[in-house]
Amino acid sequence: MSVIPSLTLNTQDKMPLLGLGVYKSTGPNEVESAISHALESGYRLIDTASVYKNEEGVGRAIKAASVPREELFITTKVWNTAQRIGNVDGAFERSLERLALDYVDLYLVHWPVPGCYLETWHMLEKIYASGRAKAIGVSNFEIQNLEELFQVSGIVPAVNQIEYHPLLNQSELCKYCQDRGIAVQAYAPLARGAYFSKDTLLQIGKKYGKNPAQIGLRWMVQKGISVIPKSSQPEHIQSNSEIFDFELTDIEMMAIDALDEKFRSSGVPEDLR
Repeated sequence: MSVIPSLTLNTQDKMPLLGLGVYKSTGPNEVESAISHALESGYRLIDTASVYKNEEGVGRAIKAASVPREELFITTKVWNTAQRIGNVDGAFERSLERLALDYVDLYLVHWPVPGCYLETWHMLEKIYASGRAKAIGVSNFEIQNLEELFQVSGIVPAVNQIEYHPLLNQSELCKYCQDRGIAVQAYAPLARGAYFSKDTLLQIGKKYGKNPAQIGLRWMVQKGISVIPKSSQPEHIQSNSEIFDFELTDIEMMAIDALDEKFRSSGVPEDLR
Protein backbone atom coordinates (compact mmCIF):
# COMPACT_ATOMS: atom_id res chain seq x y z
CA MET A 1 0.00 0.00 0.00
CA SER A 2 1.35 3.41 -0.99
CA VAL A 3 1.69 6.21 1.53
CA ILE A 4 0.23 9.21 -0.26
CA PRO A 5 1.48 12.65 0.83
CA SER A 6 -0.84 15.62 1.23
CA LEU A 7 -0.75 19.32 0.60
CA THR A 8 -2.11 21.87 3.08
CA LEU A 9 -5.07 23.93 1.90
CA ASN A 10 -5.63 27.56 2.87
CA THR A 11 -8.16 26.23 5.41
CA GLN A 12 -5.26 24.28 7.01
CA ASP A 13 -6.97 21.02 6.06
CA LYS A 14 -4.84 18.36 4.37
CA MET A 15 -5.74 17.20 0.85
CA PRO A 16 -4.00 14.13 -0.61
CA LEU A 17 -1.83 14.66 -3.68
CA LEU A 18 -3.49 11.64 -5.29
CA GLY A 19 -7.14 10.67 -5.31
CA LEU A 20 -9.61 8.57 -7.26
CA GLY A 21 -11.83 10.25 -9.82
CA VAL A 22 -15.14 8.47 -10.43
CA TYR A 23 -16.48 10.29 -13.50
CA LYS A 24 -18.64 7.95 -15.62
CA SER A 25 -18.29 5.14 -13.06
CA THR A 26 -21.96 4.20 -13.24
CA GLY A 27 -21.98 0.47 -14.06
CA PRO A 28 -23.39 -2.06 -11.55
CA ASN A 29 -21.16 -1.95 -8.46
CA GLU A 30 -18.46 -0.18 -10.54
CA VAL A 31 -17.84 2.77 -8.24
CA GLU A 32 -18.06 0.67 -5.07
CA SER A 33 -15.49 -1.79 -6.41
CA ALA A 34 -13.15 0.97 -7.63
CA ILE A 35 -13.25 2.76 -4.28
CA SER A 36 -12.65 -0.49 -2.39
CA HIS A 37 -9.54 -1.21 -4.47
CA ALA A 38 -8.38 2.40 -4.14
CA LEU A 39 -8.64 2.37 -0.35
CA GLU A 40 -6.66 -0.89 -0.26
CA SER A 41 -3.97 0.84 -2.36
CA GLY A 42 -3.69 3.72 0.09
CA TYR A 43 -6.00 6.27 -1.54
CA ARG A 44 -7.98 8.49 0.82
CA LEU A 45 -9.40 11.10 -1.59
CA ILE A 46 -12.54 10.33 -3.60
CA ASP A 47 -13.78 12.91 -6.12
CA THR A 48 -17.39 12.80 -7.32
CA ALA A 49 -20.07 15.28 -8.44
CA SER A 50 -23.84 15.44 -8.53
CA VAL A 51 -23.81 15.24 -12.33
CA TYR A 52 -21.82 11.97 -12.23
CA LYS A 53 -24.95 10.19 -10.94
CA ASN A 54 -22.95 7.95 -8.60
CA GLU A 55 -22.95 9.71 -5.24
CA GLU A 56 -25.13 6.93 -3.77
CA GLY A 57 -22.52 4.36 -4.82
CA VAL A 58 -19.75 6.48 -3.30
CA GLY A 59 -21.77 6.64 -0.10
CA ARG A 60 -22.20 2.87 -0.02
CA ALA A 61 -18.47 2.37 -0.58
CA ILE A 62 -17.61 4.77 2.26
CA LYS A 63 -20.04 3.02 4.59
CA ALA A 64 -18.59 -0.40 3.71
CA ALA A 65 -14.98 0.76 4.15
CA SER A 66 -12.92 -0.06 7.21
CA VAL A 67 -11.19 3.34 6.91
CA PRO A 68 -12.50 5.87 9.47
CA ARG A 69 -14.46 8.75 7.96
CA GLU A 70 -12.06 11.35 9.37
CA GLU A 71 -9.23 9.80 7.34
CA LEU A 72 -11.14 10.22 4.09
CA PHE A 73 -11.29 13.32 1.88
CA ILE A 74 -14.58 13.43 -0.04
CA THR A 75 -15.22 16.00 -2.78
CA THR A 76 -18.44 16.69 -4.66
CA LYS A 77 -19.67 19.57 -6.84
CA VAL A 78 -22.72 21.68 -7.61
CA TRP A 79 -23.98 21.37 -11.18
CA ASN A 80 -24.96 24.17 -13.58
CA THR A 81 -28.72 23.60 -13.35
CA ALA A 82 -28.78 24.19 -9.59
CA GLN A 83 -26.79 27.38 -10.10
CA ARG A 84 -29.25 28.69 -12.67
CA ILE A 85 -32.34 28.08 -10.56
CA GLY A 86 -30.62 29.34 -7.39
CA ASN A 87 -31.05 26.05 -5.56
CA VAL A 88 -27.44 25.56 -4.47
CA ASP A 89 -28.16 24.74 -0.81
CA GLY A 90 -30.85 22.26 -1.84
CA ALA A 91 -28.47 20.62 -4.31
CA PHE A 92 -25.81 20.39 -1.60
CA GLU A 93 -28.22 18.79 0.86
CA ARG A 94 -29.27 16.24 -1.75
CA SER A 95 -25.59 15.40 -2.37
CA LEU A 96 -25.05 14.90 1.37
CA GLU A 97 -28.12 12.68 1.50
CA ARG A 98 -26.96 10.55 -1.44
CA LEU A 99 -23.47 10.27 0.05
CA ALA A 100 -25.01 9.50 3.47
CA LEU A 101 -22.58 11.94 5.08
CA ASP A 102 -22.85 14.77 7.60
CA TYR A 103 -20.23 16.82 5.77
CA VAL A 104 -17.92 16.78 2.76
CA ASP A 105 -14.29 17.77 2.84
CA LEU A 106 -14.53 19.90 -0.30
CA TYR A 107 -17.47 21.35 -2.23
CA LEU A 108 -16.80 22.86 -5.64
CA VAL A 109 -18.57 25.10 -8.14
CA HIS A 110 -18.38 22.67 -11.07
CA TRP A 111 -18.37 25.33 -13.83
CA PRO A 112 -18.43 29.15 -13.81
CA VAL A 113 -21.96 29.57 -15.20
CA PRO A 114 -22.16 33.12 -16.60
CA GLY A 115 -24.36 35.38 -14.52
CA CYS A 116 -24.63 32.78 -11.77
CA TYR A 117 -21.28 31.75 -10.36
CA LEU A 118 -20.68 34.74 -8.09
CA GLU A 119 -24.02 34.21 -6.36
CA THR A 120 -23.27 30.47 -6.25
CA TRP A 121 -20.02 31.27 -4.47
CA HIS A 122 -21.90 33.28 -1.83
CA MET A 123 -24.09 30.23 -1.22
CA LEU A 124 -20.97 28.07 -0.84
CA GLU A 125 -19.65 30.55 1.71
CA LYS A 126 -22.76 29.91 3.82
CA ILE A 127 -22.35 26.15 3.46
CA TYR A 128 -18.72 26.52 4.56
CA ALA A 129 -19.72 28.68 7.54
CA SER A 130 -22.23 26.02 8.60
CA GLY A 131 -19.49 23.37 8.80
CA ARG A 132 -21.18 21.10 6.26
CA ALA A 133 -18.20 21.56 3.92
CA LYS A 134 -14.75 21.76 5.47
CA ALA A 135 -13.45 23.63 2.42
CA ILE A 136 -14.98 25.22 -0.67
CA GLY A 137 -13.49 25.79 -4.07
CA VAL A 138 -14.05 26.03 -7.79
CA SER A 139 -13.54 24.00 -10.93
CA ASN A 140 -12.80 25.11 -14.49
CA PHE A 141 -12.24 28.71 -13.39
CA GLU A 142 -9.94 30.87 -15.50
CA ILE A 143 -7.97 33.84 -14.15
CA GLN A 144 -10.74 36.26 -15.18
CA ASN A 145 -13.35 34.25 -13.25
CA LEU A 146 -11.15 34.26 -10.16
CA GLU A 147 -10.50 38.00 -10.46
CA GLU A 148 -14.26 38.63 -10.56
CA LEU A 149 -14.76 36.37 -7.56
CA PHE A 150 -12.12 38.25 -5.55
CA GLN A 151 -14.00 41.51 -6.16
CA VAL A 152 -17.10 40.24 -4.36
CA SER A 153 -15.68 37.85 -1.76
CA GLY A 154 -12.99 37.79 0.88
CA ILE A 155 -12.93 34.00 0.96
CA VAL A 156 -10.26 32.60 -1.34
CA PRO A 157 -11.18 29.24 -2.91
CA ALA A 158 -9.25 26.38 -1.33
CA VAL A 159 -8.94 24.57 -4.68
CA ASN A 160 -9.29 25.19 -8.41
CA GLN A 161 -9.84 21.88 -10.17
CA ILE A 162 -8.84 22.11 -13.85
CA GLU A 163 -7.86 19.85 -16.72
CA TYR A 164 -4.07 19.57 -16.52
CA HIS A 165 -1.62 17.06 -17.96
CA PRO A 166 1.57 17.02 -20.09
CA LEU A 167 -0.40 17.96 -23.23
CA LEU A 168 -2.25 20.81 -21.47
CA ASN A 169 0.23 22.62 -19.27
CA GLN A 170 -1.77 25.51 -17.86
CA SER A 171 1.29 26.99 -16.20
CA GLU A 172 0.08 30.61 -16.06
CA LEU A 173 -3.23 29.67 -14.42
CA CYS A 174 -1.46 27.24 -12.10
CA LYS A 175 1.04 29.88 -10.95
CA TYR A 176 -1.73 32.45 -10.50
CA CYS A 177 -3.61 30.05 -8.22
CA GLN A 178 -0.64 28.82 -6.22
CA ASP A 179 0.63 32.38 -5.69
CA ARG A 180 -2.74 33.19 -4.07
CA GLY A 181 -2.96 30.13 -1.87
CA ILE A 182 -5.36 28.23 -4.14
CA ALA A 183 -4.39 24.57 -4.50
CA VAL A 184 -4.52 23.24 -8.06
CA GLN A 185 -6.07 19.84 -8.66
CA ALA A 186 -5.81 18.12 -12.05
CA TYR A 187 -8.75 16.27 -13.47
CA ALA A 188 -8.25 14.10 -16.57
CA PRO A 189 -4.54 13.96 -15.61
CA LEU A 190 -4.02 11.00 -17.94
CA ALA A 191 -5.69 12.82 -20.89
CA ARG A 192 -7.49 9.54 -21.57
CA GLY A 193 -4.20 7.97 -22.64
CA ALA A 194 -3.38 10.65 -25.24
CA TYR A 195 0.25 11.04 -24.11
CA PHE A 196 1.09 7.41 -23.39
CA SER A 197 2.93 6.97 -26.71
CA LYS A 198 5.08 10.11 -26.41
CA ASP A 199 8.78 9.26 -26.75
CA THR A 200 9.77 11.71 -24.01
CA LEU A 201 7.60 9.92 -21.47
CA LEU A 202 8.59 6.46 -22.68
CA GLN A 203 12.31 7.29 -22.42
CA ILE A 204 12.02 8.85 -18.96
CA GLY A 205 9.86 5.93 -17.87
CA LYS A 206 12.46 3.44 -19.01
CA LYS A 207 15.01 5.09 -16.71
CA TYR A 208 12.80 4.71 -13.63
CA GLY A 209 10.98 1.50 -14.52
CA LYS A 210 7.71 3.40 -14.77
CA ASN A 211 5.01 3.69 -17.43
CA PRO A 212 4.03 6.98 -19.15
CA ALA A 213 0.95 7.38 -16.92
CA GLN A 214 3.14 7.21 -13.82
CA ILE A 215 5.63 9.69 -15.30
CA GLY A 216 2.84 12.13 -16.20
CA LEU A 217 1.29 11.88 -12.73
CA ARG A 218 4.69 12.27 -11.07
CA TRP A 219 5.37 15.41 -13.14
CA MET A 220 2.17 16.95 -11.78
CA VAL A 221 2.54 16.03 -8.12
CA GLN A 222 6.13 17.28 -8.25
CA LYS A 223 4.66 20.67 -9.21
CA GLY A 224 2.48 20.53 -6.08
CA ILE A 225 -0.62 19.66 -8.10
CA SER A 226 -3.07 17.11 -6.71
CA VAL A 227 -4.20 14.51 -9.28
CA ILE A 228 -7.43 12.51 -9.48
CA PRO A 229 -7.04 9.90 -12.25
CA LYS A 230 -10.18 7.92 -13.00
CA SER A 231 -9.96 4.15 -13.23
CA SER A 232 -12.12 1.14 -12.48
CA GLN A 233 -9.32 -1.39 -13.06
CA PRO A 234 -7.58 -2.59 -9.86
CA GLU A 235 -4.19 -2.87 -11.57
CA HIS A 236 -4.42 0.71 -12.92
CA ILE A 237 -5.60 2.06 -9.56
CA GLN A 238 -2.58 0.43 -7.91
CA SER A 239 -0.16 1.50 -10.65
CA ASN A 240 -1.32 5.13 -10.50
CA SER A 241 -0.43 5.22 -6.81
CA GLU A 242 3.18 4.12 -7.37
CA ILE A 243 4.52 7.60 -8.08
CA PHE A 244 6.02 8.60 -4.76
CA ASP A 245 9.15 6.42 -4.78
CA PHE A 246 11.14 8.39 -7.37
CA GLU A 247 11.81 12.00 -8.36
CA LEU A 248 12.18 13.55 -11.80
CA THR A 249 15.19 15.79 -12.48
CA ASP A 250 14.79 19.47 -13.43
CA ILE A 251 15.77 18.62 -17.02
CA GLU A 252 13.14 15.85 -17.17
CA MET A 253 10.51 18.20 -15.75
CA MET A 254 11.32 20.79 -18.43
CA ALA A 255 11.26 18.15 -21.17
CA ILE A 256 7.72 17.20 -20.12
CA ASP A 257 6.77 20.90 -19.88
CA ALA A 258 7.71 21.17 -23.55
CA LEU A 259 5.08 18.59 -24.58
CA ASP A 260 2.27 21.14 -24.11
CA GLU A 261 0.07 21.33 -27.20
CA LYS A 262 -3.10 22.83 -25.64
CA PHE A 263 -4.88 19.49 -26.06
CA ARG A 264 -8.10 19.09 -24.10
CA SER A 265 -9.47 15.61 -23.54
CA SER A 266 -12.62 16.94 -21.86
CA GLY A 267 -15.21 19.16 -23.47
CA VAL A 268 -17.24 22.09 -22.17
CA PRO A 269 -20.82 21.07 -21.20
CA GLU A 270 -23.42 21.65 -23.89
CA ASP A 271 -25.32 24.15 -21.77
CA LEU A 272 -22.23 26.42 -21.62
CA ARG A 273 -21.32 26.39 -25.32
